Amino acid sequence: MINFSTGTAIIGAGNLGIATAYYLMRNHGVTDVVLIDQGQPMGFTSAQSGENYRDWWPHPCMVRFMSRSLDLMEEIAGQTDNRIAMTRRGYLLATRADDIGAELQKIDHAFEGAAELRVHDGPLAPGYRPPLSSDWRAAPIGFDILSNPAQMRAQFPHFDPSIKHVIHVRRAGDIAGQQLGQIMLEQVAAQGGTRITGMVRAIAQTAEGFTLSLSGREGMVAVQAERVINAAGPFAGQIAAMLDITLPIQNVVQQKIAFPDVDGVIPRRMPFAIDLDGQQIDWTAEEREALLKDAMLARLAGPMPGAIHCRPDGGDHGRWVKLGWAYNAAPEEVSWTPTLDPNFPEIVLRGASRLNPGLRGYVGRLPRQMHHYGGYYTRTADNWPLIGPMGPQGAFMAAALSGHGTMAACATGELAAAWAAGAALPAEATTFTLDRFAADRPQTVDDSGLL
Repeated sequence: MINFSTGTAIIGAGNLGIATAYYLMRNHGVTDVVLIDQGQPMGFTSAQSGENYRDWWPHPCMVRFMSRSLDLMEEIAGQTDNRIAMTRRGYLLATRADDIGAELQKIDHAFEGAAELRVHDGPLAPGYRPPLSSDWRAAPIGFDILSNPAQMRAQFPHFDPSIKHVIHVRRAGDIAGQQLGQIMLEQVAAQGGTRITGMVRAIAQTAEGFTLSLSGREGMVAVQAERVINAAGPFAGQIAAMLDITLPIQNVVQQKIAFPDVDGVIPRRMPFAIDLDGQQIDWTAEEREALLKDAMLARLAGPMPGAIHCRPDGGDHGRWVKLGWAYNAAPEEVSWTPTLDPNFPEIVLRGASRLNPGLRGYVGRLPRQMHHYGGYYTRTADNWPLIGPMGPQGAFMAAALSGHGTMAACATGELAAAWAAGAALPAEATTFTLDRFAADRPQTVDDSGLL
């Protein structure tokens, strides 16, 4: 038996766990920190990140939370000569709806009346700044609304002509998530932080805090810790159960594909584009009939949700594109080898072809280098994170970030670190705690697929 002793043990060395360690040291001078993971840092869920970010969210508290995370990422980008490869061309939200008044009201509500909404409904739109540059420091903020067909065709000729409105979210883009984590990990190591490789098998409360039992390559390891922080990603529920705590979370596998755009149908300067509208995939009559005969696949022949997305990957001089569609809603038991649907590449390609018709040329002929990957969205019913105390005194969590763990990592780590350090908390700190799931409080379910 190997024994370690530490002030703070963080379970999980993904971006959330690393960020928590980073901000414990940076903001509170807490350097006696151990990061525990069964594998390499950022090797599981963090490795499957879409690496996108945005300040567009449906609720004011999430707007403030994510805006803070973007502030912190910008700080790191500025301090490291942009090692995190932060770009900012925005998000494009495209729809065929005649009236988008309800969507604009949602934005106004989320930003508490302070959103910069610029409506461009004429054919020239002289006030609109196209996303020619990817420099995050030069990009505008707010939202541009394009509602003139001629203007949309001029700016985004690759979009389906049936699109009637495009909402351009400006404080949005992509980053190198692995680099973000690596920068913070380097700082943690420089300040004396320790990594232990091993699988947490049990956690016991003691008079001094907690004893964590780990199995590693060289046998069992015991870690004595005054505080424990659960940043175990999709395994957060299992870690909490070791302390007799039930977290209101579920794990859902979501998938993506990436492939070289050898035909050049997606412009390299296109922002992250989302088709807001639901659809029915354009199967042939024979394909639809075959799907309907298979109980497991029949739903693919019916109405599908919106929020399918596409973006170029690899920078202005690259040639890869990424497609994603978070239509799966079936929770499952977490596994180290999540099962991917072999039909997904064809499904997402056909779905994405509705907004970007040029992609139809790849149906049935995706390049051999196509990469099909996926991971767990660990989420609560309201799709907000769980950050703060976790049951017994000295136990905390940074969990349930759904599909936005990379973009929220900095704000999550900062808030979790403040809780663990017993420091002053922001006004809305309790918003993301377990208290919101008290039996006498109503719950809402977010099934938009956008988050």
